Amino acid sequence: MKKIAIIGRPNVGKSTLFNRFAGKRLALVHDMPGMTRDRKETNGKLYDLSFRIIDTAGLADPDTSILTKRMFEQTQVAIEEADLVLFLIDAREGITPYDRDLANLLRRHNKPVIVVANKCEGRHGEVGYSEAMGLALGEVVAISAEHGEGMYDLYEYMAPYFQADTDDLEEKNEADAEESLDQEKSRSLKPLKLAIAGRPNAGKSTLINKLIGEERLLTADMPGVTRDAITIEWNYQGRPIDLIDTAGLRRRRSIDQASEKLAVMDTQRSINFAEVVILVIDATCPFEKQDLTIAYDIISEGRALVLALNKWDLVNDKSTLLKSIQEKLDNQLTQARGIPCIPISAQHGKGLEKLMDAVMVIYETWNRRISTGQLNKWLSYVTENHPAPAVNGRRIRLKYMTQAKTRPPTFAVFASQASQLPDSYSRYLINNLRKDFKLDGIPIRIFVRGGKNPYDDKK
Repeated sequence: MKKIAIIGRPNVGKSTLFNRFAGKRLALVHDMPGMTRDRKETNGKLYDLSFRIIDTAGLADPDTSILTKRMFEQTQVAIEEADLVLFLIDAREGITPYDRDLANLLRRHNKPVIVVANKCEGRHGEVGYSEAMGLALGEVVAISAEHGEGMYDLYEYMAPYFQADTDDLEEKNEADAEESLDQEKSRSLKPLKLAIAGRPNAGKSTLINKLIGEERLLTADMPGVTRDAITIEWNYQGRPIDLIDTAGLRRRRSIDQASEKLAVMDTQRSINFAEVVILVIDATCPFEKQDLTIAYDIISEGRALVLALNKWDLVNDKSTLLKSIQEKLDNQLTQARGIPCIPISAQHGKGLEKLMDAVMVIYETWNRRISTGQLNKWLSYVTENHPAPAVNGRRIRLKYMTQAKTRPPTFAVFASQASQLPDSYSRYLINNLRKDFKLDGIPIRIFVRGGKNPYDDKK
């Protein structure tokens, strides 16, 4: 599949065009420049053209900061990987000296380029469009990524670069036939959606870079480097995984910039759509209320959770700290007792295999289904051991139990006087389910319903 990279200065509309190709809002868009810092990649489509589209950081005037240099390096990688480059300019502002520097950069890469004059709605971009012709990079097309204008013109310029795909079809089929059976099985599996969350500067991006074995994400000794969620396709021991790096989560009262609010919303959306979340904790900092708040939000969304205690190599009293964190989790996150806590060093690659093993185990637990027969035998045992309380002289009777769904395990209990069953008794059932069926570390939900057993034979 062809790869297309979008490059340009900050705030020329790269992420808006990326989202239009993707068919949904994947990249953050804001009037503030510099929202995109890492390169973001997904499947794109324009009419009958299908391709991989890469969004890149806005390249402003270079400075000596490490972050700016790494952003530039990420964009260089995107250009190298691309079969075609869309060079966006802001037609309202016209061509700037730095646009000319970027044009020279593209000439050195010797890649096919289409100059895209964005923000050309109405007659606003006529001057910028004319100036873009003077870059002498080839074709120039006028569009409005925000309003969808000029997209068919862009399609006509892009289409010739896809004609070679039919010529390469035979070669591609031969390569596909040589792939191993394991690779075929890997592709047929649905990717596990694994989000990496935590406070700013806990080491989330460093962890992902070490897992995938390349400097794919920007890292620096400063908080707030990651702004929008980045999804990376990865394979772990034959299992496809969508790794999702997220922006650091601070206390709500500490968030004042609109850009950070957007980043936090994007992180929360990523957590909602994830299946397992690794919460990265900086083990050299106190285990704060904010860490518990993030963990609570993840559990409340029904996600499976694993704690990665990062920078463990810098901790002196390891056993005391580990015991303290586990006690806090068990005491304050009772709805998911037994959350795995894995000490790691993302920088040095220590403990990552144990971390991923814990992810796989808790994912299986999160997906576990218990037969109705097992549940009702168990229900009879636990209610005999500890009967439900009486209300107005009549004891509440639990008649029947079944698992309504997985992800997380959710159970329905049918009972007389269902509305009167105390929450404390529901917690008793959950705690025993967790212990007897080995459902450690995941949220468990129970719904108590009135009426008779729906599976009774009708008389």
